[in-house]
Amino acid sequence: MLPTFPHPDALTGPERAQAADHLRAQGFVRLAPDALALTAGVTLDALHGLDPFWHDLPPDQHLKDGGRYRRRRHGSFVQDTRAGLLAAVPHRPHWQPTTYNALHGGMLRDFAPLAPAMAASPAFLAVVQHLGEVFAAAAHDTPSEPPFDGRWFIEAHPFRIDTTGGVGRPTPEGAHRDGVNFVAVLLVAREGVLGGETRVFQADGPHGVRFTLDQPWSALLLDDPRVVHESTPIQPDGAAGWRDTLVLTYRAGDFQDPPRPVQ
Repeated sequence: MLPTFPHPDALTGPERAQAADHLRAQGFVRLAPDALALTAGVTLDALHGLDPFWHDLPPDQHLKDGGRYRRRRHGSFVQDTRAGLLAAVPHRPHWQPTTYNALHGGMLRDFAPLAPAMAASPAFLAVVQHLGEVFAAAAHDTPSEPPFDGRWFIEAHPFRIDTTGGVGRPTPEGAHRDGVNFVAVLLVAREGVLGGETRVFQADGPHGVRFTLDQPWSALLLDDPRVVHESTPIQPDGAAGWRDTLVLTYRAGDFQDPPRPVQ
C-alpha cells in the first residue's frame, strides 16, 4: 500500500534514477518541463518543436457520450530496453477491456495514425525511449503487472480536448487505470480553459492528491497497477479553448488485444 501521499510538487531537475525512485516510493511522480527535457536528453525548444502536431488531430469518432470535444491520433511501438532499441509497429486499433474502461472498453477503436513527421521526430522518439528506461528502472525493483521482461509495448496518444459545446472531458470514463504497467501524461498546452484538475488516488487505499498540470511539457508518470487517475472537465475561460496532452502507455508482455475466440 502506498504511504500518505506527499505534497505533489514537481521535480525540477531529477536524473532518471531519481524519477524511478519516486515512482517506486509513491506510485507517481511529477516532472517540471526542465526535468522532462533532462530525462529525455533533449532541449525544451526541441519539445516545443512538436507543438504544431496538435493542430492537426482529427475528431475522435468513438465517443459514446455523443461529445465533439476530443481529437486524437494513435501510434504503437515496441522498445527493448536491454538492447536500447525502439521501433514503430504497423498501425493497429486501440482496445481496452471493460474492466479498465467501462465507457469505451470492449470495442476496437481505429484512430488516425500519428503524423509521419511526428512519429519520426528525434525529440518525440527520445521522450518515448527515455521514459521507457525510467519505467524499466522502476519495474526491475517493483512487482509489475504484467511481469516485465525488458520489453515495453507502447501506445502513443496525442489528444486535444476542446470546449466545443461548452465542456470538454479529458477522461470521460472517470477515475481509472489503463491496464498497463506505466502511464505518462505530458501536458503540451493549455489555452483559454478553466478546470482540468488532475487527480491521483491509491488503487487500494484512501489517499490521493489533486493538482493542475499547467506548464507546457510538464509530465505526470504513473505506476498504473498502484494508482487510479482522472482529469476533471474543462470549460472555456472567455473564448473557446483547449488542453493538449500526449499520453504514453507502457505494457509488458504484449499489447492489449481482444480475447481470441475459443476454438
